[in-house]
Amino acid sequence: MSAPVLFVDDEENVLNGIRRQLRKRYQVHTALSGAEALEMMEQEEEFAVIVSDMRMPGMDGVEFLSKARELSPDSVRLMLTGNADQQTAIDAVNEGSVFRFMNKPCSVSHLVDTVEAALEQYRLVKSEQELLEGTVNGSIKLLTDLLSMVAPEVFGQLGSVRETAREIARALRLMSTWDIEMAAMLANIAYVTLPPQTLARVRSHKPLQPAEELVIERLPETSSRLLANIPRLERVARVVLYQNKNFDGSGFPKDAVGGQDIPMESRILKVLHDLDRLEQKGDPTSVALKKMRERPGRYDPEVLKTLGWFLMAAEEEEALLPPIHVSVSGLTPGAVLINPVETAAGHTLITAGQRLTEAMISRLVNYHHLHRVKEPIKIAMPVE
Repeated sequence: MSAPVLFVDDEENVLNGIRRQLRKRYQVHTALSGAEALEMMEQEEEFAVIVSDMRMPGMDGVEFLSKARELSPDSVRLMLTGNADQQTAIDAVNEGSVFRFMNKPCSVSHLVDTVEAALEQYRLVKSEQELLEGTVNGSIKLLTDLLSMVAPEVFGQLGSVRETAREIARALRLMSTWDIEMAAMLANIAYVTLPPQTLARVRSHKPLQPAEELVIERLPETSSRLLANIPRLERVARVVLYQNKNFDGSGFPKDAVGGQDIPMESRILKVLHDLDRLEQKGDPTSVALKKMRERPGRYDPEVLKTLGWFLMAAEEEEALLPPIHVSVSGLTPGAVLINPVETAAGHTLITAGQRLTEAMISRLVNYHHLHRVKEPIKIAMPVE
């Protein structure tokens, strides 16, 4: 499929000419102003290349490309201008991160060569990004799988939280869900630093000592510090730091950040974690949501409303066959655990409510060979 390229110019005849010349080579999109182009960027999938005129009424090319960079940082930005003075160039590079300039009038061959160079740059950035994210994703998956076996009560729900966080982020039109998916998986990483006796109390939901409560409160800060030095996770570290911050600015960390200044991903995690805590205490989901709505200032109202819609839709879509009891060898990917999977000694390996994956089943089979898993296991299969 040809690459999507956005051309922005206030002269309609110029855009018509570009469309005629390049429509067979690229997916050509056009906008008559910076404001119109930004609106398109919010609604369309990512443009590989953005080409903007400099002199436009209302919003010039430098201002537009600067805002375009915030909306779509991976798009490669080009400027087509008849006013290539030094200050324009400096502003465009500093504020809009312009890849190349073209002077008006510009020949079709020169325009095509420049767009092709920009597309090559876009592909290079994307391939490096995919390689890095794939490596990081694989490492994080291995780490969290190991942690879920060590402390299943803390890490057992990571997969479901990640999926829900991703769907909420999409519903709220976040440009990328990678940061929140990683933050959801790593939000509790600092639990491994807790003393064994404290971790045992957390596992069994027993009352904590005042000193332990203070340590637990500061765990997001510890998690954030652990993540901050890992390449590509700098922003994830900030999301993790603010995961327990109340929307009105109260709570931890004790700083002036509040409201819309709290990362959106943190606001989503705050809602999901508090919902999970209430459910663990025995509240049905509907009751837990009602309690959360009655706590003004704690949550972003838009995030809380979106979560309610998502859970309502999930209840309508999810249909399970009647529960059955199976042995470890009878477990199937996609099955939902009705009861937790426990060792013969009564220790939880995987918490109830999770959808089994091939990796989870493989770990259970291996564990069963060595230490024995309590059988039978109660599961429910989704309706086809």
